[in-house]
Amino acid sequence: MADLSQKDWTKQLEEDNNSVVLDVRTQEEVDLGIIPNALHIDIYKGQGFIEEVEKLDKNKNYFIYCKAGGRSAQACAVMNQLGFEQTFNLVGGFSEWQGNIALNE
Repeated sequence: MADLSQKDWTKQLEEDNNSVVLDVRTQEEVDLGIIPNALHIDIYKGQGFIEEVEKLDKNKNYFIYCKAGGRSAQACAVMNQLGFEQTFNLVGGFSEWQGNIALNE
């Protein structure tokens, strides 16, 4: 797991053609906006989160965020334990995000 500032997270994401953006916030938070093309899996689902993550490709690089950076750091740690080698946590999370935002339809 790597904690990255928004600048580094965005730069690395733009240069990575094997990446997945993962939003681990609640549905209520996602309804307020989401980073475009992000996959949403709520970390508060507990075992459900693990089951959904297990279906993902472990060979991809995961750029993970939540509201402030705490839950996404947890998600990175869980995913690392499950065999995902490349996880990147967005420090400051969505609340400090300066990039584009999509409204969840």
